[in-house]
Amino acid sequence: MVTQKQVSILRRLYRHARSLKVYSTTLKQEALARELGISRQALSSHLRELREQGYLRTGRGFIDITDKALVEIGKAGDEAFVLIRVKPSSREKIFEEIKKLNSERMYRVTGSFDIITVVDVEKLKEFLDGVERQEGIEVISSHVVIEMHQV
Repeated sequence: MVTQKQVSILRRLYRHARSLKVYSTTLKQEALARELGISRQALSSHLRELREQGYLRTGRGFIDITDKALVEIGKAGDEAFVLIRVKPSSREKIFEEIKKLNSERMYRVTGSFDIITVVDVEKLKEFLDGVERQEGIEVISSHVVIEMHQV
């Protein structure tokens, strides 16, 4: 069980944190070194430098690729935001159907739209086709990220 002090610590950390987009792999370092044609020791040295520069987070059995790395390899803008307005009588049904489609994240929001989803650009057409098939959709607005800025 988490103590009140620990909750206070978590809240304070959260206030000072920033959200990162992270891709994670459990690929063994030995296998990666083999793919790259370098020694395990050379790979370890490269990974340490990348971690120190903020491109990776590593731990026992995983390597996380941070948003800083995504910018470096040209993958930072590979997502789209899809805003969806739904007829009030269809909301619950539509929410459940859209959850089944291939999006990275889905938010139920207030305002002039009911749903905001984040979709991989390569899957955008498939996602939009799936949304358009739903009865009860009033408006769909998609926005492809062209550039991400570090904050």
